[in-house]
Amino acid sequence: MKRLLALGLMLGLLGLMQVAAAPSAKDREKLKEALRELQDFIGGWKSNGQTKPKPGPRDPFWSEKVQWNWRFKGDDCWLTVEFEGGKFLKSAEIRYLLDKKKYQMTGTPIEGKEKLVFDGTLKDEKLVFERVDPATKDVQRIRMNTAADGIRFVYQVDRRTEGGTIWKMEYMVAGTKIGESLGKKEKGPECVVSGGLGTTPVSYMGETFYVCCSGCADAFKENPKKYVDEFKAKKKK
Repeated sequence: MKRLLALGLMLGLLGLMQVAAAPSAKDREKLKEALRELQDFIGGWKSNGQTKPKPGPRDPFWSEKVQWNWRFKGDDCWLTVEFEGGKFLKSAEIRYLLDKKKYQMTGTPIEGKEKLVFDGTLKDEKLVFERVDPATKDVQRIRMNTAADGIRFVYQVDRRTEGGTIWKMEYMVAGTKIGESLGKKEKGPECVVSGGLGTTPVSYMGETFYVCCSGCADAFKENPKKYVDEFKAKKKK
């Protein structure tokens, strides 16, 4: 009996700790706002990759599709990236760390099972991640940015030796957003979930709204009233 009481007390304390650790509404909004800074990346990108800044006719080229999505679970939110046909990563999750005021990318590599964790910052509309390779002590860097009003997407993987100053390019991938063409980009409707550019219509109680990716579509289907109420409340401010 005493053991059961002790176990119950421990579980109760753990529950209180979890409740206390839950982010406040203000922190949840800060988290979402930080990730919303990356909204231009959301969507699918038809790309081509290369291993040299100025490749020759015999240097390798490949086709790669990069897909960015929002993901939601309860009060938590983050971004996911899929690299179909990629040479470096298969997929990645991108989160924002409120305590460090930094982005963090956890990637699944093409080779090996160990996850690769990068710390990142957003500056001058460029998202830059870095990590130290524990085996070689080399510093690995990934730079990402969009251009042409969000129609073009480029990411580049570089490496430099420990203590070195010269970066060597390993991969560069550049592409165009699927379904878009270069030229003037008209502003569209707002995503009811993330606040980004809405591209796909969804409906609730006879009203039409828009979402920007499959992750937002899934979140809307799970709890449409929540997102519609939040969306309308924001519009009233």
